[in-house]
Amino acid sequence: MFDRALNAALQRPLKSMASALVRSGWRADQVTWLGFALGLLAVPLIGLGHAEWALLAMALNRLADGLDGAIARLTQPTDRGAFLDISLDFLFYASIPLAFALADPANNALAAAVLIYSFIGTAGTFLAFAVLAAKRGLSSTAFAGKGFYYLGGLTESFETLLVFTLMCLWPTWFAALAYGFAALCALTTVTRIVAGIRTFKPD
Repeated sequence: MFDRALNAALQRPLKSMASALVRSGWRADQVTWLGFALGLLAVPLIGLGHAEWALLAMALNRLADGLDGAIARLTQPTDRGAFLDISLDFLFYASIPLAFALADPANNALAAAVLIYSFIGTAGTFLAFAVLAAKRGLSSTAFAGKGFYYLGGLTESFETLLVFTLMCLWPTWFAALAYGFAALCALTTVTRIVAGIRTFKPD
């Protein structure tokens, strides 16, 4: 919901950092993989009861996610880069509720499963819309510069990271936060299905 405004606000500092990385020889795909690896460090940290340290891993993951796109725009954006970016993002997002399930299966496993299921809804509708939008030659004016059509919603990257942060700060609230956010993800899924039905109606 807030991703568009946040992306606009961060564009200048990210471009500055990306320029320094390009001069140092970094490529966008390298930053994407590094960010994914750093993000996955949150899984053992949460699983071992150090959720507060997992916040650093998640912050570095999100920083890398912003930098890889900025590097790509300064050099040469590729379809491979766009594919890696979104694929590894979804894997990272799913890893956080999994980590809480591993940390406390008795109290967290069901809530984690429900949240991951809701992620399937948001991710599936997001990607299905992007595929058919590309087929029809549609582009997103709200998220210009992305590798494919970005369909917004109530639960986007900012909201997801906010909930993950709350989970790490108050791990005992995980189940309640997971069920609540899963409900919001369900609303996002419904709105995306409605948008798809309206956009891709037969000619």
